[in-house]
Amino acid sequence: MAGGGGCGIVSGHGEVLNPHVVDNQDHFHPATMIPTRARFIVLAGLCSAAALAYLVRNGVAPAESTIRADIGLTKEQSGMMMSAFFWPYALCQIPAAMLAQRLGSRRALALYAVMWSLATAGFALGELGWMTASRAFMGVAQAGLVPVAVGVMARWFPKTAQATAAGAFSGFMSAGSIVAAPLTAWLVMDLGWRWMFVLYAIPGVLWAAWFAWWHRDDPARHPAVNEAELERIGPAGTKAGDDAATGVWRALAVNPALWLLCVQQFCRAAGYIFFASWFATYLQEARGITLVKSAWLTTLPLLADVAGGFSGGLISDALLRRTRSRRIARQGMAMAALLLCAALIFTAWFVADPVLAVLVISAGMYCAGVVNPCFSATLMTCGGPHAATWSAVTNMCGNFGAASFPILVPWLIAHAGGWDAVLAGFGSIYILAALLWALLRGGRE
Repeated sequence: MAGGGGCGIVSGHGEVLNPHVVDNQDHFHPATMIPTRARFIVLAGLCSAAALAYLVRNGVAPAESTIRADIGLTKEQSGMMMSAFFWPYALCQIPAAMLAQRLGSRRALALYAVMWSLATAGFALGELGWMTASRAFMGVAQAGLVPVAVGVMARWFPKTAQATAAGAFSGFMSAGSIVAAPLTAWLVMDLGWRWMFVLYAIPGVLWAAWFAWWHRDDPARHPAVNEAELERIGPAGTKAGDDAATGVWRALAVNPALWLLCVQQFCRAAGYIFFASWFATYLQEARGITLVKSAWLTTLPLLADVAGGFSGGLISDALLRRTRSRRIARQGMAMAALLLCAALIFTAWFVADPVLAVLVISAGMYCAGVVNPCFSATLMTCGGPHAATWSAVTNMCGNFGAASFPILVPWLIAHAGGWDAVLAGFGSIYILAALLWALLRGGRE
């Protein structure tokens, strides 16, 4: 199979073998070789895909008012168009993971990137029906990104480095979201929104071509991986299972660890989406902040979440290497971070100065971000060869949570005590998530 990274040795059966892993004890031995670093190129590729996907996903909202004025949409039509992404995205998580099992992550991720790039370009057509269909198609295309990427990281990284890899991946997802607003605004002013969407479609196609050429589903088959790197990766993820097997799906349906992870993901996603939906309005109405200032302050919790993802993975993996206990390094750290997050949110309730209150909430969101790599690493451990399926199921539940909380907020404001009730519910969600982590028993040590 064609691919980048170097030349292989052809066996008697015509199979291309990794020249670094040919059995030659006189010249190659893991103990004396310096490990190659192909796994970090894999991670860089996944992080790039995450940033690109979240950039194009969130590049619609900053241009919404301009698009609405140009083609004469109502706010209701514009809202329906933007919301068309989320239900296909949630419902296609498991089918996308199943398709990746048949195609392999190399082909599947390349296919998904081309699909979401075509969907992005479809917005340039500038007609409501096409734009709504493109938005829904983008949801279908991006549904497989997270679960397939989790499976790739499980195969390419040792257990003591999986949280670090997952933290980088989640951090770049948030980075793409943060960059989307200013970059989109600049491009819309300079190029117009139609050409902006055409430009946004190009990097995904280029990434797909590179990934299909360079990546290998099995590290042992990659020409750039030597025996020492395979030894470093270890046996944990070098083989992928068949998630589509009936027995596996039956086991998933009754596995308590999976459903605890699903419900905590529902809670954490519901908490996070507050910043993408109602947080700016909260600052304006409950704290008296101006529109422009509220927009800038809203970025602080998002940046804190990015920092939490990056540093949380490093800390969790360091704890695992030191204690050799996943219960401490993954479960314990997640519980502590979520409880501290809730405590900081409740503390902000009593802070009169609005900027200081946002800083306290941002500290809480740093703690919430720390949980992201702990969660992904736990999926890799508990899911084993079926990590992609576990990720698909939990990510689907998370999206249901993200869809539910923005609907609940107006009811809390009207019937349960206003914005104080919203903030109380916001903090309580993280306490519930911490309690669910306490009940988790899968893969403790």
